[in-house]
Amino acid sequence: MRLSPDEIIFWQYGVFQLNATLVFTWAVMLVLVVGAMLITRNLSIGLKRAHWQNLLEIIVIAIEKQIEEVGLRHPRKALSFLATLFLFLAVSALGTIFPGFQPPTGSLSTTAALALCVFVAVPMFGIQERGLGNYLKSYAQPTFIMLPFNLISEISRTLALAVRLFGNMMSGAMIVGILLTITPFIFPIVMTALGLLTGMVQAYIFFILATVYIAAATRVRRPEPEPEPEPEPESES
Repeated sequence: MRLSPDEIIFWQYGVFQLNATLVFTWAVMLVLVVGAMLITRNLSIGLKRAHWQNLLEIIVIAIEKQIEEVGLRHPRKALSFLATLFLFLAVSALGTIFPGFQPPTGSLSTTAALALCVFVAVPMFGIQERGLGNYLKSYAQPTFIMLPFNLISEISRTLALAVRLFGNMMSGAMIVGILLTITPFIFPIVMTALGLLTGMVQAYIFFILATVYIAAATRVRRPEPEPEPEPEPESES
């Protein structure tokens, strides 16, 4: 039983390898690109629209509302990045229903790359929203002593994102592999369905966590207004 698609080698020349992680990662990206081109090629801006376009707009609006509810004031700015993350993870999970497909999220290198994308996107959106100076000042708030702790927090949460996604995705694949060896009929079908559900849940969790981190980076801290002085009571004449 293979624990990671990295172990499946399709081609090798010296130190260069073409493993299943690379192949299926590009396959998922190709599906997303071709699907996006097919879905958006005949969009209409008039009042008369196809049913599939109405459904597409409902999905996009729902994602925007979800991003806004998490805390982003301008959800459309981060929509393309966050929605692409979710779709990549969701398609990787859905691909497990096809025989021979190895989800690239079962490799630590893929989950680390996704976490690094979030790691880069957080300061990028933060600087875009608040400016470079104000964003860098946030690492030293409320005091300069917090600077190293805030930097460690940035790195640790990136590692946590990668390990959490990898562990949850790989655990489902391992359980299915074990049950395929022991009981190759009923249980694997049930566990495959459960793994599919787990993959979709993990895609949503990763999407929400990335949104929370970006929302925290773009949030502008406004000083609290000082309380107005109470009027002095008039003295009786």
